Amino acid sequence: MELDRNNIEKVLIEYLKNLIRYDTSYPPGSTTEISTYIFKILDDCGYTTSLHENKKGLINIVAKMGKGSPSLVLNTHIDTVGTGDLENWNHNPFEAVIDGNNIFGLGAANCKGSGAVQLWLAREIAKKGGPKKGQLTFTFVTDEESLDANGTAFLRSSKAISPDILLFGAPTNNCLIIEERGVLWVEIISYGKSSHAGEPQRGDNAISRMIRICNHIDMNMSLKLNNRQYKGMESTINLGKIEGGKNTNVVPNFCRVEIDRRLLPNEDNKEAFFEIENIIKDSGEPEGSYKINKLRGTNGFSGKEDSLLVTSISKSYETITGKPIEFTNAIGVSDGRYFFDDNVEIVNFGPGIGSAGHSNNESIEISSMVNSALILNDAIGNILGY
Repeated sequence: MELDRNNIEKVLIEYLKNLIRYDTSYPPGSTTEISTYIFKILDDCGYTTSLHENKKGLINIVAKMGKGSPSLVLNTHIDTVGTGDLENWNHNPFEAVIDGNNIFGLGAANCKGSGAVQLWLAREIAKKGGPKKGQLTFTFVTDEESLDANGTAFLRSSKAISPDILLFGAPTNNCLIIEERGVLWVEIISYGKSSHAGEPQRGDNAISRMIRICNHIDMNMSLKLNNRQYKGMESTINLGKIEGGKNTNVVPNFCRVEIDRRLLPNEDNKEAFFEIENIIKDSGEPEGSYKINKLRGTNGFSGKEDSLLVTSISKSYETITGKPIEFTNAIGVSDGRYFFDDNVEIVNFGPGIGSAGHSNNESIEISSMVNSALILNDAIGNILGY
C-alpha cells in the first residue's frame, strides 16, 4: 500500500514540535523529560524499551523488536547545543515555528528532525508487524554534543546494543556519509610565577609561555597538515579555548588551552597525540613549565559503497526521488567513531543540512524529513522485511 505523503508530513511535524519543546541543550544536555515522551511512543508501539543512564540526567532510550541477525541499529541524538544569545533568535527556540517548507527551532536540523523521522519509522514498522528477520533497534541518545561517553559510547560499552549495521540520523541532507574523520582533544597547561605587573621581570608569565608554545605548534603542524588529505577531507587543528590570569595588574602564573584535531580516517588518535606532544617538547620551554593531557580521542572510519545498507538506501533513494544518491563528507563527527574497530557497517543518513545546526534560527525542510522517512522505510524493509 502506497504511503500518503500528507499524512506522513502531519505526523512528522507533530513529533518534531514536541521534541523541540523539550530543552535538551548542552550543558547539561539533560534528557529526563524528553525520554519519558519518547519512551511512551516506542513502548506503546510494542517495542521492548529500556532506559540507560550512566550519568544523572543523561538518559538514553533503547527500543528493540525482533531477534537474530542482522542487527540493524538506528541512532539519533536528542541533546542540542545551547541557544546562544536569545536576542539573535526570531522566536522562542523551544517553540517550533512553521514558515512555508521550513520548521524553525533549536535542534530542528541537528538532530531532532531525524528523531521525528525515526519515531515515525518505529511506529510504521510496528504497524506492519515488525521485522520478519533480524532485529531492529532504535536508540535516542544524549551526550553527543559534548563528545563525551555517556550516550552512544555507554550503550556500546554496556552492551545494550551490539549492531551489525549502524545508521546515524545525521543532518546529511539525505546524502550518504560512509567515511568520517576522527577527533582528538588536547589540553595544554603552562606554569609561571606571579609578580606585580609593575615589575614583570620578577615573575614568569605563563600566558607568554603559552603563546610561544601555540605559535610553535601552529608553525610546525601547518606544514605537516597541508600535505594530508583523504578523499577530499582535510586534517585540521584548531585552538578552541584559552584561559589564564586573574588580574590585569598581576603577572599570570597559569594558562590553559584546549586544542581540537580532526583526523583523517587513516590517522590514529594516539599517534596524533604523540605528534603534538613531541612538537611541544621541541618548543624550547623548560621541562616542568607545561603539561599536556589527552582529553578524548577517537579514530575516524571508512566504509564501502557496496555494503548492504548503503546499497539498499541508494536503491530506495532512486525509487523515491528518481535521482541517484550523492555521497558527501562530514564537517563534524558522529558517534559512529566509537565503533570504528568493531567490524560494523556505519552509515550517516538523515534530513536537514549540517550547516543549519549549531546556529541561531535553526531550521529543517519538511520535505526533507518526508523523503528521509520514505527512503528509510523502503530501505529497511528491503533488508529486514516487513
